[in-house]
Amino acid sequence: MKIIAINGSHRGTKGYTHFLIEKLFEGAKKEGADREEITLGKLKINICKGCGVCNTEKHLSKCVYEEKDDVAIIFNKMREADIIVYATPIYVFNMSGLMKVFIDRMNATGNSGDFKLSKSGLFFHHISKDICSKPFVTLICHDNFENESSKNVVSYFRTFSKFMDAPQVGTIIRRSGKLTGYGKDPGKEKQYLKILKSYKAIELAGKELVIKGKISKRTEKTASQDIIPVPFFSILKNFTGFKKKILEKLKTE
Repeated sequence: MKIIAINGSHRGTKGYTHFLIEKLFEGAKKEGADREEITLGKLKINICKGCGVCNTEKHLSKCVYEEKDDVAIIFNKMREADIIVYATPIYVFNMSGLMKVFIDRMNATGNSGDFKLSKSGLFFHHISKDICSKPFVTLICHDNFENESSKNVVSYFRTFSKFMDAPQVGTIIRRSGKLTGYGKDPGKEKQYLKILKSYKAIELAGKELVIKGKISKRTEKTASQDIIPVPFFSILKNFTGFKKKILEKLKTE
């Protein structure tokens, strides 16, 4: 099996997104999978102009930037992969601009004049299944502990899955990243012991992808769990009164 992780972080290999990809890859490596991380921040990716040249008869499915940047190279790597990991931090309640600019370029791989129905019954058009329809994992991270922060991205990839006929085989959301020092501060990790359980679960997720082709719901839940050391935090964080107490504490620190 070959797993490709597309890292949409502007921090590249210095960010928390990369750290989590490595955790996932540790598990996959133990089961003998080939792994490759594609760091978008290191590559040249032009913005789709919406020019429509890729949908003309003469240039069908060929982007005007095809030989002018690195997107075609990434698409070729995706064709060879068994599973894709779309890994992104949350920037202003959405995926990174890098990730969105890259995904927009998939527009040039299909024929918008060839109408079809997706497997889920949605009206759409021809797509390049060897790129767009690969089984995929969504790996999301952000600093806030609110579930609401990542909802846009979670919803986006569910929709992506339905239109692209791409099986979504796992979703991991790692919240409160800053509290734990982005995996680079053992002292902070000792204050938030659940984060270590989360990292172990992310490693297990890598193993499951190779063995089962998907991440189990139990592993997703453990990997995505709240790590604040307060009893019943996942419930309490839904109450405004509790949040006000947290604010008061933060102001005094």
